[in-house]
Amino acid sequence: MAKQHALQTTDERERALLAAYAMFSSQSRGRRYEEPDHPYRSAFQRDRDRIVHSAAYRRLSGKMQVFTGDMGDYHRTRLTHTQEVASIARTMGRALRLNEDLVEALALFHDIGHPPFGHAGEDALAECLAENGGFSHNQYALTLAEELETRHQSFHGLNLTREVLEGQATRVDKQSSGIQPLLEAQVVEAADSMTYDAHDVDDALKLGLVTLEEVHEQDMIRICVEIINQRGLNLGPSEYIRALIHTMVDCQVTNVLENAGPFLEQAAWISHDDVRQSDYRIGTVGELAEAKRAMEAFLYERVYRHPELIKTRERAQSQIHALFDTFVANPDPLPERFKDRIDVVGLHRSVGDYIAGMTDRFFEQQFIGFVV
Repeated sequence: MAKQHALQTTDERERALLAAYAMFSSQSRGRRYEEPDHPYRSAFQRDRDRIVHSAAYRRLSGKMQVFTGDMGDYHRTRLTHTQEVASIARTMGRALRLNEDLVEALALFHDIGHPPFGHAGEDALAECLAENGGFSHNQYALTLAEELETRHQSFHGLNLTREVLEGQATRVDKQSSGIQPLLEAQVVEAADSMTYDAHDVDDALKLGLVTLEEVHEQDMIRICVEIINQRGLNLGPSEYIRALIHTMVDCQVTNVLENAGPFLEQAAWISHDDVRQSDYRIGTVGELAEAKRAMEAFLYERVYRHPELIKTRERAQSQIHALFDTFVANPDPLPERFKDRIDVVGLHRSVGDYIAGMTDRFFEQQFIGFVV
């Protein structure tokens, strides 16, 4: 009798579980610096682990999502948002028989380049670097992965697979990248949108920035309320809000799967190359998609433009400009590796890269130490 191996190979597992249109680990285009295969972890599992163990990923716990720590400690940080995106993306990826390891790696990586103070910080750095290439948190994620993070003494960066780097690159310029994203990247994009829609509503309600009555006027919420009422549950106020937020996510995931599943079955794609040649995109469709767009417009006007957030945004942007100008005028306080980097990318870019990596709290310490 032939001896049975205790460990199933990555290829055996993927051949048994994944659809033909998924991205198989064995078909990866590899890494910039060649490495031997791991005996029981796929290339994309290793990517995920490198991201989770990186300093940039840990710093996400100290970076605001939408609301600052001054407003309490209940609401999401950039890290908890990232974890929620990964959870939802994995659910969709598994249902569609995609490569769940690649989905998770892409999800955990997608926001790793966010600077302090969220999009306010990104806009401020874009202004500071306007004459030096601008700033994009999606692009900065690639800079972290390829240049600034240190995993191995022999080379810079995390040496991630080309598929993870390419998936992130499609986020830099969604309109003109020329790269058709893999389905694994598409479910992450859809999960990201679902997550911030639902959880920004949740946080805004908890912080009192909007009322439940205002939220109930949105078509997306009306759809969710109808679903909740059909269950016939007797819910208290806090239980009701939890059910509302859960249903916002659940109905969007269901919409995506009920539409993407039949499409992919009918498309009969035989490899991920077919995906790259198609303009198909995974996302919500129909009435729910319209309701989603209206909800996002509501969030922009009533939450993201709330006077309290505008005040925080203006203060953060003013401070980022001030600290940036201070370091440009005198780069001596910069860490040695960022001073060394000046010869490679220039003074302004090096200062911008240093500030972009800061947590909100560390930024405030630097601002007080060098500007105030």
